[in-house]
Amino acid sequence: MLAKLTFLGAARNVTGSCYLLESRNTRVLVDCGLYQERKYQERNWQSFLFDPQSIDAVFLTHAHLDHCGLLPKLIREGYKGKIYCTQATAEIAEIILLDAAHLQEEDAIFKRERHKREGRRGPYPEIPLYTVKDAEAVKPHFSAVEYLSCVGISSNVEGCYYEAGHVLGAATISINIRQDGQNHRVIFSGDIGEPHRPIINDPTLFDEAEYIVIESTYGDRTHEEHENIDIQKQLRDCINRTVSAGGNIIVPSFALERSQEMLYHLNELFLRKEIPSLPVFLDSPMAIRITEVFKHHAELFDKEMMQRLRQGNSFFNFENLRIVQTEEESRAINNVKESSIIIAGSGMINGGRVKHHIVNNITRAESTILFVGYQAEGTPGRILLDGAREIRLLGQIYQVKAHIEKIDGFSAHADRDGLLAWLADIRVPPRCVFVTHGEEKAATSFAKVLKEKTGWTIKVPQYKDTVKLV
Repeated sequence: MLAKLTFLGAARNVTGSCYLLESRNTRVLVDCGLYQERKYQERNWQSFLFDPQSIDAVFLTHAHLDHCGLLPKLIREGYKGKIYCTQATAEIAEIILLDAAHLQEEDAIFKRERHKREGRRGPYPEIPLYTVKDAEAVKPHFSAVEYLSCVGISSNVEGCYYEAGHVLGAATISINIRQDGQNHRVIFSGDIGEPHRPIINDPTLFDEAEYIVIESTYGDRTHEEHENIDIQKQLRDCINRTVSAGGNIIVPSFALERSQEMLYHLNELFLRKEIPSLPVFLDSPMAIRITEVFKHHAELFDKEMMQRLRQGNSFFNFENLRIVQTEEESRAINNVKESSIIIAGSGMINGGRVKHHIVNNITRAESTILFVGYQAEGTPGRILLDGAREIRLLGQIYQVKAHIEKIDGFSAHADRDGLLAWLADIRVPPRCVFVTHGEEKAATSFAKVLKEKTGWTIKVPQYKDTVKLV
């Protein structure tokens, strides 16, 4: 037997990415992510299905919480080894994990007090999943790997890193297993980006692999017809309509990539004078810190972004941008009389300052809640997108009167056609392609399409499934 692969997360669901690969005496994890769908969140609290001390290495694809969010717990429970990732991923993951720990501590206090008032009792989530101290303990374990380079874990296992085109520093990881004088390749796609997106480079394509673990977040759909996508037109029309009505545009946004991409497009619209000169509040300390990481990793930018930097047209510091650091400054936004664009986390409205901004605008018919990212099943963002007439936020019920809109073109994930294109260069049929990291409908739909087009062996694993790689 070459190896065993166990699917410990993102199996017929989107979040909680975690795979255990065992080969001879070597055991590695690919990702160790947080579950964000409400119906799976209790898994975050459960014991790992392996002994953390038995793991030889962690290969991290990128810094989104659903890929790195359980690393503090992993280390607290005994993991001693290194976490291999790009330098940008290490810097961003440190920021994201500290922020997540801080929010969990705050939410635990808030909910404990509220549950006490309501006479409720229960361990979840009245205690934090992990603390700031736990998150701080992760940093010494990071070990940077450059794109197009490999790191050996044992005499027969190495991990190689390639551009995934998803977010800054994101990687597709090829794990090479040497056995009987032969090299066997298992590719973990991580999250695959759309080609030709601003700021970062396109995903790397591969021509061979024995096994492929591929995401399927948007595996059952396309982001409209590609030639008809015009993000800036959609954004311009939304802003101009809302400003004409006298409302605000609230953008729940992920701090990594989506906030920076949003600023990029707004800057372009301001430069062309296609939207009025209104203030843009970046009300996310985490997004602000991550933007600083972008500034000193220009080597990861694509040609178009580098050209804008040379021309002095950077989205890092355009005239209308207002950086909001403190909670007092955040509350002061409510006193602004003119229409504003408020970009705040979290992207799925399951934490952070955006909840307060939505509370202040959700009952205003003139305002718009604009989604620019994926909304996991059961999250407040998904509930709003699914047409809810009322929603519970911060312990109270609010009537939904604001416009609810979504721009799909912002997606940092390849759609069905993009995933097929990413696989198109594979010359020899793999032994198996495992479709993961998608809701069951998306994963099974993509698996069916891929099977029909290629004739390859395709599987959609269940949570806890173990397969033998031969």
